[in-house]
Amino acid sequence: MRFSTVLLIFGLLSAATVARAQESVSSAQESRPDVKAAVDTRQVTLYPNPAVETVTVKFEQAQTAKVRMTLHNIIGNVVEVESEILDDYEIRLKVKDLPAGYYLLAIRNDDSGFKGTFKILKR
Repeated sequence: MRFSTVLLIFGLLSAATVARAQESVSSAQESRPDVKAAVDTRQVTLYPNPAVETVTVKFEQAQTAKVRMTLHNIIGNVVEVESEILDDYEIRLKVKDLPAGYYLLAIRNDDSGFKGTFKILKR
């Protein structure tokens, strides 16, 4: 089940918002035919989850210099957090000052075509 479908089921997104997001993904895929539509999200590991102070994002392949990450609260607002590149495979996000709750981490690498959204629970 797609993430947008899950949010729609829970009533967190309107049908129009989901439709716009799907159109955006479709147009991006059409403009980059060399990029696969589905990328294996097992290339990324987040730990610890649930988190208290920090979340480490570990990549299977070296790509920390090329990746873009955006953290969103559960209603979709962008949340600013400090990040630290540990090495070519790991990035640490400081979530200590965030209120407890669920957050969504969107990760993109335009070079490799990787994109994924990951759920984080902050305690």
